[in-house]
Order: sequence, then structure tokens, then C-alpha cells
Amino acid sequence: MRPVLALLIALLPATALAGQSLQAWIDLTPAGGVLRLPPGTYDGPATIARPLTLDGGGRAVIDGGGRGTVLTVHADGVVVRGLTLRGSGDSHDAIDGAIMAEGRDLLIEDNRIEDVLFGISLHRSNDSVVRRNRIRSRAEDPAYRGDALRLWYSTGNRIEDNDIAQTRDITVTNSPRNRFTGNTVRDSRRAFNFLFSHRSVVDRNRLERNATGIVALNSEGLIIRRNRIMHAMEASGAGVALKETSAALVEGNEIVHCANGIMADSPTNPINRIVFIDNLIAHNVTGIYFYGARGGHVAIGNRFRSNLWPVTVIGDGDPEADLWRGNYWDDYEGFDRDRDGRGDRPHEVLAYADRIWMETPPAAFFRNSPAFELLDFLERLAPFASPTLILRDGAPSMRRDGAGISR
Repeated sequence: MRPVLALLIALLPATALAGQSLQAWIDLTPAGGVLRLPPGTYDGPATIARPLTLDGGGRAVIDGGGRGTVLTVHADGVVVRGLTLRGSGDSHDAIDGAIMAEGRDLLIEDNRIEDVLFGISLHRSNDSVVRRNRIRSRAEDPAYRGDALRLWYSTGNRIEDNDIAQTRDITVTNSPRNRFTGNTVRDSRRAFNFLFSHRSVVDRNRLERNATGIVALNSEGLIIRRNRIMHAMEASGAGVALKETSAALVEGNEIVHCANGIMADSPTNPINRIVFIDNLIAHNVTGIYFYGARGGHVAIGNRFRSNLWPVTVIGDGDPEADLWRGNYWDDYEGFDRDRDGRGDRPHEVLAYADRIWMETPPAAFFRNSPAFELLDFLERLAPFASPTLILRDGAPSMRRDGAGISR
């Protein structure tokens, strides 16, 4: 930092800095310099166009005054930390928000973002880190809020340990090979929304009370593991929803109390597989919902507990084209006489009268009605026709805790 600027900041009391233009302070900071803002409120919008560190120390506020984006970054190697950013504009077309960043090797950390439309947008930004930020949008209907995080044509970034609530989505578009770890997303619409974003990792996030947890469209090679996804209970809500996606691994997640635990169609490429391993799928309306032509799914070592329907399949095809093995089913009717931890006979899920609502979706409204339950009971007691096989697990696990299931 230039000596004159450092002396000026040291001499001015915090009250003298209230209402100062942030852009003036940035313009006085040389490339590679560190601008440590004293406590106070500074006027935005502002733009950083060369490498520097902007540090608010947790006590500096940047207020955009309801105009545009509060802080814009157009440089590599910029650090933005310890700021409160608020008061963006309200244009969805212009993506008004707290931070709009373009550049490589950026670090955006420990900021508090509030009363903005969008949170942090990375556009053509690679190899950057966004961590430990607290992000809130505005108190509006979720569809009218902006995205908490927005990645567009951005690669190799790490999004870590952010606290996100009351926003719209985290949207990742045409942005492969990014890692999302340890984030909390609550009370929003889609926690994660991947579009044409291949080989991304979603690991150890906590997603609660969102309309949907993780949605992926045309995104190959996703790894979704060790997340806690709970209370996605809107009519079309799902913990994990995969559409036109292949070679996905969904491993070690807890998916609890959702309208659909997992939704997936068949892989777009027949040589790839969608693999579900060691997940807890519990207290959902439907545990797993496969739609479209069947085949290409592998389910090993999952625990199905207290779901209204553990598995539903819509579409024709060969049920043997999916592999089910070593899963725990709380409705399994069998024994383990040789005490090897496996059921002595396969577990089969058959469709009786419940096939009506699978083939005629409007009939789903009557599921669990007394008439439907009676019809289903009578057909199981004396079938009018052979039931449809939904799945066969050849070695169901008897271990409720799932220990050693997939080994």
C-alpha cells in the first residue's frame, strides 16, 4: 500500500470513513497491495481491475445503494475477505448481486452477504476458492430471489464451508471439475443445480428444507457422497435427481424425509452406470424413483427404512438390467439361518394394484386411500394376473446399521 494512503487511513477515525466511496480507496491501492479497511460503511458499486487484497477485517460494510452489483472483480489473484456486502440492484438480467468475479486464482472468504439479489457469481473464473461466506438473498418468493452462487464456464474451483439460506439455487452451468464441500444450504429452492457440468464433486454438504437437494442435467461423471439431504417435501421434490446423466456415483449419503429420495432415468450411454452405494434412504414418500426405460443402475449396500414406497419404476424394460445386491430392506420377509448377514432368499418388490398409479399418474392422488388399500390387499391375496417384478435383490442384507454391507 502506498505510504500516503496508509497514513491517511491510520489518522482518520471510523466515523470519517462513513459514506466514503470504496472505488477511491481501491484506485489508490497499487497492484499486489493490501487494502485493509477500517471499520465503517463504504459506498459501492466498486470494481477491482488489478491484483490486490481487499480486507474488511469483519467490520467494514460495502453498500451498493440499490444499484447494480456491489463489487465487481476483473483481475487474477484478487483476495476479498472480511466484508459485509449489501444493497445490490434488483435486475435478474444484469445479475445484480454482491460479487461478480472474472479471473483466475481468486480467494473470496469470510464475507457476510445480505439484502442482495444474487450472492457470488463466478464467470469464466478458474482455480479459485469461495469459502466460509454467509449468504442470504431477499425476503421474497424463492423464484424471485437470485442464486446464492452462480458458476458459468468456470473450472477447477473449490466452494467450501459456506452458510447459505433463503436464496434461490446454487447454479453450475457449463462448469466442469468443480468441488463443493462442507456447505450448508437451507430454506432455498434447489440446493445444487448442475447443467452440462461434468466431473463435479459434491461432498459432505448439509441440505435442509429445500424444494430439491441436488439436480443434475446432462452432467457426466458426478460424485455425490457423504451429504445429508433432508426435508425436500414439495410435491416434485427429491433428495437427488439425475436426468440424462451417466456415470454418476451416489455414495454414503443420508437422504431423509423427501418426496422422492432419489430420482433417475437410465444412463444416456449404455456402457456407463448410475451407481448407488451405502446410502441411507429413510422416511421418504418414495425411496428411489426410476423413470423411462429401465437398466443401467447399480444399487449395493443401501438401507431402505420406513419409506412409504421403497422403489418405484415407471417404464418398460427388463428389471434384471438393474443390479440390486446387499441392500437392507425393512419389509424383507425372510430369515438368515446360516448367520452370514444375508437373507436366505432374494428380496423381491412386486407391483400389484399399485401399478395403476404408476401407469396413470393422476391416480397417485388416491394412493393410501381405503379403496386403493383394499384393492391392493385383494390382489395380493388372490391376484387377477401375475404381478410385475420391480426389482430382485439376490442377497439382501440383514444388518440394519449397514455395517459391512458393500464389502
